[in-house]
Amino acid sequence: MHVIHEIGPVWNTESRILFLGTMPSPASRLAGFYYMHPRNRFWPVMEKIFSVTLPSVNERRTFLLQNNIALWDVLCRCDIDGAQDSSIKNAVPNNFTQILNESKISRIFCTGKTALLLYEKLCAKNYSVPYEGLPSTSPANASWTLEKLCEEYRKKIFADAFHQ
Repeated sequence: MHVIHEIGPVWNTESRILFLGTMPSPASRLAGFYYMHPRNRFWPVMEKIFSVTLPSVNERRTFLLQNNIALWDVLCRCDIDGAQDSSIKNAVPNNFTQILNESKISRIFCTGKTALLLYEKLCAKNYSVPYEGLPSTSPANASWTLEKLCEEYRKKIFADAFHQ
């Protein structure tokens, strides 16, 4: 199925870190926001490491902006079967120029191996912001427990770069 990314990025001029997924899942596209599959653990990770409760899209968006976190995806369109990153073909990246030029983003975190590989292949050469991978919060990444994910995400996002 050919998918065009229609969910806008979440960011503002104070954003300091940027999380990049690969492409919104069917559940996220239906909801019009990121990481909305009920078993995806991105929001439970954020809730746990920031000690907050984020039940609605509005609260999640507000949380991101208040905490200087930007959120988007590497791809603006591709061919994909459901939410299976391994099936991606004909990938076209988003353009990150505006976000990176008009914010304070000092680190990009790609959530999952495919997001990282696609960012490295299609985008990294165009931008000077340091980037690294984080484990996927997808239910398909069952080898990472919620506790392990929280530990890894906490360690990365609370590094010195986040508080500059």
